Amino acid sequence: MAREFQRGHKAKLSDLTPGTDLYVGVQIAAPGLTFDISCFGLDANEQLSDDRYFIFFNQPKSPEESIQLLGAQSGDTESFRVTLDRIPAAIQKLSFTATIDGPGQMSQVGPGYIRIVAGGEEVVRYAFTGSEFTTERAVMLGDFYLKDVWRFAAVGQGFDGGLEALLKNFGGEVAEEEEAPAAPQAAPGFAPPAQATAPPAFAAPPAPQAPQPAPSFGAPPAPAPAPQQPMHAAPTIAAPLTPQAPPAPAPYGQPGHQPPQPPQPQFGQVPGQIPGQHPGQPAPPAPTPPYGQPAPAPYGQPAPFGQQPPGAPQGVPQGLPAAGAGLHAALQLYKETATGQRWTPQNQQLMRVDLTMGGAGVLARQGSMVMYQGKVDFGYKGAGFVGRVVGNATGQEMQLMRCTGRGQVFLAEEGSCLHPIELQGDAICVSAESVLAFDESLQYEVRRVEGHGIPGGALFAMQFQGTGTVVIKTHGTPVVLPVTPTTFADCNAVVAWSAASQVIVSSQVRLRRNAYPGHSGETVNLQFRGAPGNFIVVQPYEV
Repeated sequence: MAREFQRGHKAKLSDLTPGTDLYVGVQIAAPGLTFDISCFGLDANEQLSDDRYFIFFNQPKSPEESIQLLGAQSGDTESFRVTLDRIPAAIQKLSFTATIDGPGQMSQVGPGYIRIVAGGEEVVRYAFTGSEFTTERAVMLGDFYLKDVWRFAAVGQGFDGGLEALLKNFGGEVAEEEEAPAAPQAAPGFAPPAQATAPPAFAAPPAPQAPQPAPSFGAPPAPAPAPQQPMHAAPTIAAPLTPQAPPAPAPYGQPGHQPPQPPQPQFGQVPGQIPGQHPGQPAPPAPTPPYGQPAPAPYGQPAPFGQQPPGAPQGVPQGLPAAGAGLHAALQLYKETATGQRWTPQNQQLMRVDLTMGGAGVLARQGSMVMYQGKVDFGYKGAGFVGRVVGNATGQEMQLMRCTGRGQVFLAEEGSCLHPIELQGDAICVSAESVLAFDESLQYEVRRVEGHGIPGGALFAMQFQGTGTVVIKTHGTPVVLPVTPTTFADCNAVVAWSAASQVIVSSQVRLRRNAYPGHSGETVNLQFRGAPGNFIVVQPYEV
């Protein structure tokens, strides 16, 4: 009997079926709308690094045929064949998506589903309706992802853009329109691979209207569908930029993104002064720009918002994607990042947690919520020993709020850099001041490191253990160092350390440059000891 999944549910595929040659069917429909159903083969960074693994109507299979587009059959709008044991190691995730071809919104769709069939029998189904969406024009339905073993996740995440925007979200590029594409090739015929064991062979599910049993392999006979007109004029998808070409800017909030920086003046140079110009000497008049073009900004100053700097391609405002201009294009760079995961960094200072995934609630610092969407309940959670001891002994209040419901919560605090750390049964100690939020499913306790010279007389840390995510905050980009017999850290700069490390108060005391009121002006170093493999995390800042 098929298991019914809700949005956010995950499971190992081996718990669903022993087979690895699987049929994936998608059913989605709405009056007057047509849909493009695709599969993105993504790498470990969830990017389409090889466009040969973008499987859609004009590229129906991957090079080794581990992913194949089969077409409509057995009551499904579109279907795929996925042979997991043939997928290359570079492909870590398969994301199945549906996008609207033309105008329309996902809120118009009727009841639909994505299902997995093994050996002709349905093993799992995730059903959805249009009431779960609003203005979205695309939806990420479900993922196969590799995390020690292959797993399946029911995603159900809406996306405002269409197929092109979804493709750019995965790091691909859309080629310019050329000639009309050829008609999609028919799904190739194939035979089940020889197997010595009992896992079920690939077989499409039987059609609802077919009275005879389904054959051992292949789709049941069905009337030939009417020929469909091509839905796009962009026949090819370009791969990401090659290493020889300048790399494309990463989407805002993704690793590697650097905001545009204005040119910095030389040492001793007044901002806006031209190199070689004597101070006090009037600047030469700016050259007259060609008719119809704006005057360039003064040297050393950024161009006005929406204006190109000298040398920039004409017609493309500075900082905007080449897809177009206007308000929508200007804000496209800062749109919400949705990856289908529970915790998603939006940028270095903003974290999004999707409460619809994972089931358990989230504990976060009170006041760290900056925005939320959906039906979310916020309740005060007494921090107990954490709030009483940490607050009274060091003056660092840590009051927690409990976030539950169905929606997304955005967390931040004073522009600190945020770092999600996923635990898989292991443990980590984090300075209480550096904890922003964590999954309620994690086990946590307070550890106290006493020492003369520590503000308040002790350093408090929280030890987290179990399966879940804890988000820590730092001032600037931290550094992770291995623990050696000669590893020392300032107690005000250390952020986290491996739970197996031993912390000892060092007798080496140094004078601080600036002592704050109520403090002796001295601080202590902490010595960390432990077996190889232990670590500490230090920030370039002293609390």
